Amino acid sequence: MTRPTSRDVATAAGVSQATVSLVLGDKWRGRVSERTADHVRHTATELGYRPNLAARNLRLGSTRTALLVVPALTNEFFARVYTGAARIAAEHGFGVVLYPSPDGTGPARDPFASARAALDGVIASSMAADALHALGGDTLPLVMLDSDPTADTADAHVNLAIADGMRQTAEHLLGHGHHRFLHLASAIDSWTFDVRANALAALLPIGTELRTVRAHLSVEAARTAMEAALDTPADRRPTAVVCDDDILAAGACKAARRLGLRVPEDLSVTGFDDLALATAVEPELTTVHLPAERVGEQGMTALLAVLEGSPGSLRPPVDIPVHLVVRDSTGPAPSV
Repeated sequence: MTRPTSRDVATAAGVSQATVSLVLGDKWRGRVSERTADHVRHTATELGYRPNLAARNLRLGSTRTALLVVPALTNEFFARVYTGAARIAAEHGFGVVLYPSPDGTGPARDPFASARAALDGVIASSMAADALHALGGDTLPLVMLDSDPTADTADAHVNLAIADGMRQTAEHLLGHGHHRFLHLASAIDSWTFDVRANALAALLPIGTELRTVRAHLSVEAARTAMEAALDTPADRRPTAVVCDDDILAAGACKAARRLGLRVPEDLSVTGFDDLALATAVEPELTTVHLPAERVGEQGMTALLAVLEGSPGSLRPPVDIPVHLVVRDSTGPAPSV
């Protein structure tokens, strides 16, 4: 779909292109009435208009600051994303402001008097997408991380090969003879978690069993959910638990121990992310390694290309490869 131009905004608003330039460049005061300025801004928003950054290169360098919007700093993955983004930004004389959504995935209060005036662009996790509206970040040059490339109007996308990570996990467990699976899924409504669920369901062959249990992203929430799910006769109990991330996997392992189950002899458990937690638990966790710093690096690289007015120079999106790290939390399915 063709992106609307300033001429389209002018035509729809019934004003001149010069008026549109004054209003959207925030130079209208004393030249255009407030009523007309409001009308132009509303029209631009309705059309989904974004300024041509190549034609507005005076703006580039005005702050040389990018905003990274993430769900929460308590998750090590997003700290690594920041490290990668900040490294590339520093090489180009940019700074990165890190802004976590206070409630994890909900709306955020705008920390700036004007996000448009304080920032050159935004990199945002799909898990914190709701925060963009409150920040005004959805009107700035935008790179989305781990998001559906067909469902939003971001200038660029950087995704991980999440479905392939789930494929590697499923093939590993199937190779060990497992046929009763439980998916410990995140309770967060997010594209990246939907991909995991859909991929796992599609990968398991006819004849295998798959149950899904949801839990919030905490060890205790996962433990509680798993204690209920595993409290069944041995011949009906799942032999493999596939978790949406390592935090959930740690809770699953904790639940197994409380129920007197051995990992992996009675129950194999897998995670996603390969956080430091994966080697802190016992047994160490089989998990999908996600190169978080590379996500940040590519996110910042993509934003710089957009700001330079050359998004066309970006190659078609290619998902960043991931790989399964096999450790001691998985093994052959029990004979029962």
